Amino acid sequence: MIRHVVLFKLRSDLDEGAATRIFTALKALQGQIPGITAISTGKDASPEGLQRGFTHGFTVDFVDAAARDAYLPHPAHQKVGAMIVASSEGGVEGITVVDWEA
Repeated sequence: MIRHVVLFKLRSDLDEGAATRIFTALKALQGQIPGITAISTGKDASPEGLQRGFTHGFTVDFVDAAARDAYLPHPAHQKVGAMIVASSEGGVEGITVVDWEA
């Protein structure tokens, strides 16, 4: 299983409705792209103070690396990815991504 973890800094001029629209579009990917087993989304709620400006995040779980690799160029993922970039402080600079095998 591959867990794809994305954190982003929602632009300060946007309200929570922007994040809600992103999260709704993300969750719809599970029905559109084979190999996705789970998607979890949310707004930061950590009391630790280590967020470094990241306000929101999500995980996408894939059956394997091949499923993740097929997801990355998929047009539905590209559309949601563009929404996230447009809604993040500094565009791509306001996003961080890590994947690991679980």
